[in-house]
Amino acid sequence: MVFFVYKRQSNNYTEKVGGLKEEGEEEMKYVLVTGGVVSGLGKGVTASSVGLLLKACGLRVTSIKIDPYLNTDAGTMSPIEHGEVFVLDDGGEVDLDLGNYERFLDIKLTRDNNITTGKIYQASEYEVIDRERKGDYLGKTVQVVPHITDAIQEWIERVAKIPVDGESGAADVCVIELGGTIGDIESMPFIEALGQFSYRVGSNNFCLIHVSLVPVLRVVGEQALEENVKTKVSQFCHVQKENIITLYDVPNIWHIPLLLRDQKAHEAIFKVLNLQGLTKDPELEEWTSRAEICDKLHEPVRISMVGKYTSLADAYLSVQKALVHASVACGKKLFVDWVSAEDLEEATEKENPDAYKAAWKLLKGADGILVPGGFGDRGVQGKILAAKYAREKRIPFLGICLGMQVAVIEVARSVLGLKDAHSAEFDPDTKNPCVIFMPEGSKTHMGGTMRVGSRRTYFQSTDCKSAKLYGNKRFIDERHRHRYEVNPEMVARLENSGLSFTGKDETGQRMEIVELRNHPYFIGVQFHPEFKSRPGKPSALFLGLIAAACGQLDNLLQGSESKRNVPNLAANDMLSQRNIVPNGASKDMSQRTSVPNGASNHMFKAACGRNVPNGAAKAYHNGAVTKFANRAQDGAYSIFNGMHL
Repeated sequence: MVFFVYKRQSNNYTEKVGGLKEEGEEEMKYVLVTGGVVSGLGKGVTASSVGLLLKACGLRVTSIKIDPYLNTDAGTMSPIEHGEVFVLDDGGEVDLDLGNYERFLDIKLTRDNNITTGKIYQASEYEVIDRERKGDYLGKTVQVVPHITDAIQEWIERVAKIPVDGESGAADVCVIELGGTIGDIESMPFIEALGQFSYRVGSNNFCLIHVSLVPVLRVVGEQALEENVKTKVSQFCHVQKENIITLYDVPNIWHIPLLLRDQKAHEAIFKVLNLQGLTKDPELEEWTSRAEICDKLHEPVRISMVGKYTSLADAYLSVQKALVHASVACGKKLFVDWVSAEDLEEATEKENPDAYKAAWKLLKGADGILVPGGFGDRGVQGKILAAKYAREKRIPFLGICLGMQVAVIEVARSVLGLKDAHSAEFDPDTKNPCVIFMPEGSKTHMGGTMRVGSRRTYFQSTDCKSAKLYGNKRFIDERHRHRYEVNPEMVARLENSGLSFTGKDETGQRMEIVELRNHPYFIGVQFHPEFKSRPGKPSALFLGLIAAACGQLDNLLQGSESKRNVPNLAANDMLSQRNIVPNGASKDMSQRTSVPNGASNHMFKAACGRNVPNGAAKAYHNGAVTKFANRAQDGAYSIFNGMHL
C-alpha cells in the first residue's frame, strides 16, 4: 500500500475570498484521506495513524468519516456486511473506523463526526429534503450542485470545530476519511463537495492524501517500494517523489504511525499546510515501546470468542482490540479461537458432527471464554451452552450485552430448574421471562430506538470483582446498545441461586453488572466496555478476563484496592526501562506507582524474551497471519500479525 500527499493548486481569487476567517479566529487545517483501486486498503488505519502522528507533533486533532451510503447511520446494517457498529457516548451508531480514530487519538467523537448521504438528505439540521419542503430555497430548483454540496461543506466546517479531546476550543487539524473508492457513483457528490471545499478554505489549509495499491509481483504480502518504482509513480501521477509514502506489512498496526514518521510523512503534510517551524518533532516513545512489546510477546493466552458473526472478524473489531490491549498489559500473546455459537448446539451434532467436535474442542482448550453482544435467536442456545460450560468448569467468563443475558438464562435453567426460562426476545410466550423488552423501546422501528450511548452504572458493593477492577469507584459510565434487559421481578430468585447483581442504573431497577459468587471470574455486563478500551488504557473488565485466564487476577485485584487507576501489569516494566510512564502519569520515576501485581523486569523478560516452552503451541506463517502447528487449532489465529491487530 502506498499513499501520495498532494497540494491543491488554487485559484488565488477564490482562495482569498473563501478562506477568510473572523478576526482573531485561527484557521482550521484539513487533511483528506481517499482511496483507490480496491476497497479495504486500510484508509481507516491510515487516517488514524496520520492523526496520531500530527498529535505527536503537538497539534490538536479531530476526525470525520464520510460514508456515502444512503443509510442514515450504521445502526441497522448487518455486521457481516459492514463490520461492527461502533457506539459513541452520545448514542451515535457509526462506522467502525470511528473506533479506530478514538483508540489511536484517545478522543471522544460525536454522531455528527460520521457523515452519510442519508444524513445529508434527510436526517440533520442540514437535511436538504426538509429544507426544500419548508421553502428555504425560495422556489429554486434544488440540485446536487450546489445544494447538496453546500450542505456537505457546511457540515464539515461545523463538526470540525467541536472539541473532542476534553479541551475547550476547536482542534488545529481535522482528518477527513472519504469511505469507498474513488469512482463510486455514490461518492461523486462528496468528491465534488470536497473539491469545492479545498478552494473554500484555501490551498494552505487543505492537504489530500490518496491511498492506493501498487502490486509487486512474485512477492507474498506487501513490501517497501524500490526507488525506481517511486520515480515512475512520481512521473505518472504528478506527485513529488518525497511525498510518496510506502505502507507495507508490519507485525502489528501500531507500527503504521512509526512508518509514517520514519518516512517523514508529517513534514510533507506540514509543507502543504504551511506549518513548517510551528510544530515539534513527533514524540512517539511510549507508542514505539508498546509496538515493540507486541512483537516480543510469546507466552499465549487463548480466548474462545463464541458468537454469531464469526465469519467476519471485523464484526467484533472493538472486542478484539480490547482483548489485545488487556493481553499486552498482562505480558501475554493473544490468540482468539473463533467459535460459531451454532456449532455448539445439538442440532449441529446431528447435521455436521465434525463442526460440532471442532467447536467444542476449541471451547474446551480455551483459557477464557467471551460471549459478545448480538441480535436475533440464531446461535443463542450455543451461547447458553458456552456460559454453562464456563460456569461448571470454572473457566474465566465475560458476557457482554446478550452475553450477560444468556448467562442469566443459563443459571435460571440449570440452577433454579426453570427449564423454559428464556428471553422474551426469542420466546415471547415463555412463562419465565428472565429477559424482557424495555418499556421505552420500539417494536416497529429498528433504527435509533434502542437504549444507546453512555449510561451510568452504580456499584452496589465494593466487595466484588467488577468494583475492584474499576478502582473501587462508586459509579462508572459505559456505552450501551440494547432493547432488552434482565427482568427485575426475577432478580431476587436469581440472586438466591448464586448470582449477584453488583451494578445497577440510577433507579436500581435495571441490572447492569452480574457476577457469579464463588467463581474465579464470571462476569456479565449489559453495556459494551470494549468501546472505551484504549492502547495503554485497557478496559477494566477485559483486563480482568485476561488476568484471570493467565493466573494474574489475584495480584491485579490486590493492586486495584490500593490505587484508583487500572494497572498496566507486566507491560509497565518494559515501559519503565525506556523512562516512559503510561497513561499520562508523572515522568518523575520516584513518583511512579510500582506494578501492583509485583511483576518484575525479570518476569516480563520471561514473558517476552524466552522461547515458547515445551508443550506450548509453535507457530508457522500462513499468509498474513500466524497459525499454530503442533496442535489442532481450527479457527485459531494470532491477531498480532499482518494488519489484524
